[in-house]
Amino acid sequence: MFVKGKWGSAAGAVALAAATVLAAGCSSTSASGGDSIAVNLPTNYGPAETTTLNVGVVPAMDSAGFFVAQNEDLFAKEGLTIHYIPETSSETAIATQLKGGLQISAGNYVSYIQAAATGDPLEVISEGSVMQQGAQTIFVMPKSHITTLSQLKGKLVGVNAPGNIDYLLDVSVLKENGISPTSVDFPTTKDKASAKYGGAIPFPFMAGDLADGEIAAATLPEPFASVAEQTIGAVPLTDLNQGATTDFPIEGYVVTKAWAAANPNTLSRFLAALSAGQEIADTNRAEVEKSFEDLKAPQDGQVSPKIAAVMALDSYPIGIDETRLQRVANVMFQFGLLKSQYNVSSMVLPSADFNFSPFAVSGS
Repeated sequence: MFVKGKWGSAAGAVALAAATVLAAGCSSTSASGGDSIAVNLPTNYGPAETTTLNVGVVPAMDSAGFFVAQNEDLFAKEGLTIHYIPETSSETAIATQLKGGLQISAGNYVSYIQAAATGDPLEVISEGSVMQQGAQTIFVMPKSHITTLSQLKGKLVGVNAPGNIDYLLDVSVLKENGISPTSVDFPTTKDKASAKYGGAIPFPFMAGDLADGEIAAATLPEPFASVAEQTIGAVPLTDLNQGATTDFPIEGYVVTKAWAAANPNTLSRFLAALSAGQEIADTNRAEVEKSFEDLKAPQDGQVSPKIAAVMALDSYPIGIDETRLQRVANVMFQFGLLKSQYNVSSMVLPSADFNFSPFAVSGS
């Protein structure tokens, strides 16, 4: 899905080039099986300031564009070596990134916006995913006899980090259905279920905690949702793609402002490869499935062919749509995750006067 972005930025330049390539109808031999940005890689941006990048990514279906680009060697075509580091949540990624341990991270917007609003110098360089039906779901066990949202009152609902995107989706849907969000419990360092993880429940462990009865319900994205259904018999209680959070932006790719300013060519190359991965992920389900099956281990996001065949996908935009991203900040303010209204334009690349090279391709 092509999304109009900010044409004055590197992200916008890549998105504009994507539109140009698609409109030109260049024939592709890439895995996407049709007209593709990938056929025009490598680009002719200037030399990369650094060629090896530590990229922290939450291994959920929201990151499909990254995994496709990695699996198809699209970053390598741009001269980049990517060290993929699985992250438990955006919170953990932000902490590492601000210390210089990651050059790029991908995770939920809520955590990034909270950090930027309190002064952390972060910039969104590309959208990652927009929620679709089945991509984010609250699950329960059949033996719990919980069949309605109202039955969650007084019970613990698992999320992978306090006050993050899953929490926001949950409370929005609760309110949409006439249930006070404060009547439902979410993980803290005080409850037994999440204290062992430091106040959150990592996605790879959430199904086990749900099966053991340590939590009454679990908020799970794909592929963890399908894994829970097929391995422990979890059943969907409600799809979170509804009401105020229908087609909600979930994940984005982020750098620090200092790193963006120091590495414009590297960033442009990364975005070119990522945009190709986003396009393939949005148009070729088989490539998404293959990319997740080919990951090295379950903790990296690897799934079996059986799971890959049934997991729900998001949509994967190219570039940045500020209006859509602003929805996240607005809903965060509505539910008290921000103390005041926040304008996301201050954290969308570029927030300074960067001189990025025009996106140009080596062939068509």
